[in-house]
Amino acid sequence: MRYVMGFEQIDSANVGDVGGKGVHLGELSRIDGVRVPDGFCVTTDAFQRVVAEVPSIDAQLDLLSRVQPDDRAAIRALSADVRRVVEDVAMPDDLVAAIGESLARLGEQDSYAVRSSATAEDLPTASFAGQQDSYLNIVGLAEILRHVRRCWASLFTERAVTYRRRNGFDHRKVRMAVVVQRMVFPDAAGILFTADPVTSNRKIATVEAGWGLGEALVSGLVSGDVYAVRDDQIVTRTIATKPRIVRASPGGGTQDAPVEPQRQTQPALTDAQVVRLVRLGRRIEAYFGRPQDIEWCLAGDEFHIVQSRPITTLFPVPATDDQDNHLYVSVGHQQMMTDAMKPLGLSLWQLTTPRPMHEAGGRLFVDVAPVLATSAGRANLIGTLGRSDPLIRDALQTVVDRGDFLRLLPDEDAGPAPAGDAPAPIETDPAIVTELIRNNQMSVATLRREIQGLSGPALLDFILTDIEELRRLLFDRRSFQVIMAGMEAAWWLNDQLEAWLGEKNAADVLTQSVPHNVTSEMGLALLDVADAVRPHAEVVAFLHRVADEGRDGDGFLDELAGLPGGREARDAIRGYLDEYGMRCTGEIDITRTRWSEQPATLVPSILGNVRNFEPGAGKRRFEQGLQESLRKEEELLTRLRALPDGEQKADETKRMIDRVRTFAGYREYPKYGMVSRYFVYKQALLREADRLIQAGVLREKDDIFFLRFEELREVVRTDAVNAELIQERREAFRSYEALTPPRVLTSDGEVVTGRYLRDDAPPGALVGLPVSAGTVEGRARVITDMARADLEAGDILVTTYTDPSWTPLFVSVAGLVTEVGGLMTHGAVIAREYGLPAVVGVEQATRLIRDGQRIRVHGTDGYVQILD
Repeated sequence: MRYVMGFEQIDSANVGDVGGKGVHLGELSRIDGVRVPDGFCVTTDAFQRVVAEVPSIDAQLDLLSRVQPDDRAAIRALSADVRRVVEDVAMPDDLVAAIGESLARLGEQDSYAVRSSATAEDLPTASFAGQQDSYLNIVGLAEILRHVRRCWASLFTERAVTYRRRNGFDHRKVRMAVVVQRMVFPDAAGILFTADPVTSNRKIATVEAGWGLGEALVSGLVSGDVYAVRDDQIVTRTIATKPRIVRASPGGGTQDAPVEPQRQTQPALTDAQVVRLVRLGRRIEAYFGRPQDIEWCLAGDEFHIVQSRPITTLFPVPATDDQDNHLYVSVGHQQMMTDAMKPLGLSLWQLTTPRPMHEAGGRLFVDVAPVLATSAGRANLIGTLGRSDPLIRDALQTVVDRGDFLRLLPDEDAGPAPAGDAPAPIETDPAIVTELIRNNQMSVATLRREIQGLSGPALLDFILTDIEELRRLLFDRRSFQVIMAGMEAAWWLNDQLEAWLGEKNAADVLTQSVPHNVTSEMGLALLDVADAVRPHAEVVAFLHRVADEGRDGDGFLDELAGLPGGREARDAIRGYLDEYGMRCTGEIDITRTRWSEQPATLVPSILGNVRNFEPGAGKRRFEQGLQESLRKEEELLTRLRALPDGEQKADETKRMIDRVRTFAGYREYPKYGMVSRYFVYKQALLREADRLIQAGVLREKDDIFFLRFEELREVVRTDAVNAELIQERREAFRSYEALTPPRVLTSDGEVVTGRYLRDDAPPGALVGLPVSAGTVEGRARVITDMARADLEAGDILVTTYTDPSWTPLFVSVAGLVTEVGGLMTHGAVIAREYGLPAVVGVEQATRLIRDGQRIRVHGTDGYVQILD
């Protein structure tokens, strides 16, 4: 066992020995031109040995591993007990001797910084910055040993334990090394971010600087000078008033003291020093291959680097093979799926869509820079996105207006109008929708029949060929015409009726209970399932136990059949799954667990329907929406006829109402058809995964999810797989899950944030996009997992985003607020269908609105008020 390692002995292979901080110091000391104060690491072997000799630790760690991450009182008490034990532990003589020898080599009476370095700290996927403790200006072997123990104990501070519990790190697997590093007594110190920590722009470095030791900045004792640097030029500088300084105390440790008045407003660095520091940072960034958060000290005119760690909060930039500027728009914000996707899901979606898509952070993006280069492209794209997502529109307009990023082509000569007539609009004929749905259903039935029995390369080849059939259906010209006809009719109604009658968002009521909306029918059908459950008390009680226990699989359905009335309930649930079981949250990712695979996901919604509704509510709900729509139609037509040219306006409006009601419901069907197909593919691929496991090729069934489709095809062909690649992909996916994808991202890494360009909301209101008219007041239920929903009638659902899988909850709520969404995205369409006031695109709604607060949703005007 090695108990001590000098920086010169450490490289990236030693993270298990010296932790993230220790490895980075070892690597930093190898970079030409980078001055790193000398030092050594007390290794994790030392920590493991000492802790293993404390008999009570195991039992205490067992208790810590079982405590809930939000139980602060329990964590505080248990972690304090562990810290006391570790701080008082006796160090073995050979360990004391090893530390003493290293200290003597550097100078026993010199001053040192003693810092923790956990094995899960300063890693690319989890920084853990500030989770353990550091001690400065420590002198003498006895004090060094005492502070090494204190660093070990800091592995069990309340904040460190809570962080690990929330992020899924095992307390036993996170071990602690300790860095002992010669102190620098600087004139100035601070932080250098090689990417802008606010905008994430990789080409802008940010320097913070203050007098004395950097702890004054880190602790918030003072604000530092802030510089932004791009291409060796300082683009902004803010010189702060720095009234306090932290410096070394003569007897060890540190103290804060006042700064002389004349120095308080002087810059801590010269401009030349700032630029030189950033160049140094770029050298360090290039060595590690990613943006860095660097701690530096300036003594005399020399910069010393005392730490560097990756900036883990930056969203990755799509990789390109050129130096051109690219502007990326999030696909997930259009598809209501902003979660990270696994490689199989990403690749299958890319095979499905005709548009080139770029990957970053487990998400997909479209580069719109070529479209925005032309005036016609800008008008079309920004205009279209303006209707659907004003935040994306404003972000794109911001980049265009800056004029320094996109290459804009000169306006083209419009030239003569193209020959020939414009294509005739599709006729308002319900038979068109019926035919499109029938063709899709027949195609899926053919797929199910023909895929049976296929395995090996033949299966993968078959799926690849069938994707062409999926694309044919998804992008069928008549299908697109129907969707656009419904949307254009809704826009016409909203625009004209507001102009003629002052009626805002009239189409919202007129599109309630339209035919052929497969997603709204799905929500109402679950009310019918509740009707089959409600009469049977034992069935209801059993389903409550299923919900409380979080059952896996579908085994509970077989148990259900043994209860009085259970057979009818089981058959109703299975019938529902036969029709809609291919759906789930994040359903565009083929790897996500479907309702048919985990039926217990639906149980809370079924029980909510049992509690909140009377028998027959599904049919009554549809009929009620239909009657409201018809009443609204009659009212609007009557008011129009009273206007000048009223008969003509009423006739035009009637034609558009018929058109929107004929076509609006179909908009949800193509995605239903796609997801139905995806589920057939998934079931066949999982059967193939079973074969690969039996052949000893794969270890686990879901290994296939971490392979792209073409990679999986090759694995099936060769019966050989790169297990390390799968493990790397698993770890990368876990890191991606913690990231929040931006709506708009530049190839410089800048996250461009749009704003709502309006000032008509009351002070303090949360502004969003109005997508379903009406105003409602009620209790906010902030829900991020549909399977944990516990809703009462009259609640308002507040969540990040909704896709069709959330529809069963819509029947129970009185309003909807989401962080992501647009005018024609799922939540908006179904909210209008059910007559729910809804506001989408409300930034940070799930953080700004607390669960249980009373709120008012203004679905007509697009804002939310918090009432208590």
